[in-house]
Amino acid sequence: MRLEVEARHRIGSFTIDAAFGSEGGVTALFGRSGSGKTSLVNIIAGLLRPDRGRVVLDGKVIADSERGTFTPVHRRRFGYVFQEARLFPHLSVRRNLAYGRWFAGMAGSRPEFDRVVAMLGIGHLLERRPGTLSGGERQRVAIGRALLAAPRLLLMDEPLAALDDARKAEILPYLERLRDETRIPIVYVSHSVAEVARLAERVVVVDNGRVEASGDVAAILSQPAAALATERRETGALVEGVVEGQDDRHDLTLVRAGRCLIRVPHLVSSPGHALRLYIAARDVMLATARPEAISALNVLEGTVVDLSPVGKGSVDVRVDCGGNMIVARITALSRETLALAPGKTVHAIIKTVALDY
Repeated sequence: MRLEVEARHRIGSFTIDAAFGSEGGVTALFGRSGSGKTSLVNIIAGLLRPDRGRVVLDGKVIADSERGTFTPVHRRRFGYVFQEARLFPHLSVRRNLAYGRWFAGMAGSRPEFDRVVAMLGIGHLLERRPGTLSGGERQRVAIGRALLAAPRLLLMDEPLAALDDARKAEILPYLERLRDETRIPIVYVSHSVAEVARLAERVVVVDNGRVEASGDVAAILSQPAAALATERRETGALVEGVVEGQDDRHDLTLVRAGRCLIRVPHLVSSPGHALRLYIAARDVMLATARPEAISALNVLEGTVVDLSPVGKGSVDVRVDCGGNMIVARITALSRETLALAPGKTVHAIIKTVALDY
């Protein structure tokens, strides 16, 4: 299912002028706070009518300013999950979920209700009220309500932004199940590189109301343009690999990524399981000769692709390591000392305990 969005809209002194497409799966609108992501998703939802623009889903025109077409929100059949769960406080979880079924005219669809409840792990919460739930539990119920409205498209605006790290870790596996077990296309708004790396298949980088880059998640998060959308400490690269085996003696998992074998902290995964590793640029060191007698287990030989100054005496160096793009953030002095330039052979050194997945 293809989504096409074009929008130009002025809000005070801020102007949105953006266009992007999605082929289904999870598409992340990725950028810093205030970059225009929420305004874009509200235009898709119909909550904001742009000065000029169009929204087309699977060939059907949802909105087109030139034609004067604007489908009302309730007729778009788009689910929307906000930063806050926005559940009805006086209703039980069961009745909040039932509202989604009623809205979709599916009050009698018990199998679908049971499937969604099981997928989100909220069966034990059905008789409780929202005020007694944790933040992560409330968001899971909000997602369930949106799914039970049988949406053609699911919009999620920073659904984890209001949660602490523990609650985020709790809900992320359920979002992965949602991605893997349903065929509903998702537009996922976030400023968190960790969430985007873990969940998205396609990324649209938004900065100052404009699309700076878009494409496959692994390629985009490794490009300099992605740095515009991240906090300075979050810049890095996404590596896609497959579990090759376990080192039970040392509690490590071996991951094959292209020609590289990477050791990560122990994962409960069987050989052949696909996964993503996000390697922060700040956790990568570079050497022009292979180092010996060091504690870091991952030493990957590669070739410098390019160097991008990031201010304050720092440089981001992109290195092709066996088909994987790794980013290292080093000082300008280190760049000069190592005489780094495109085409130069280097070794990327990554501490095992620094790897996120």
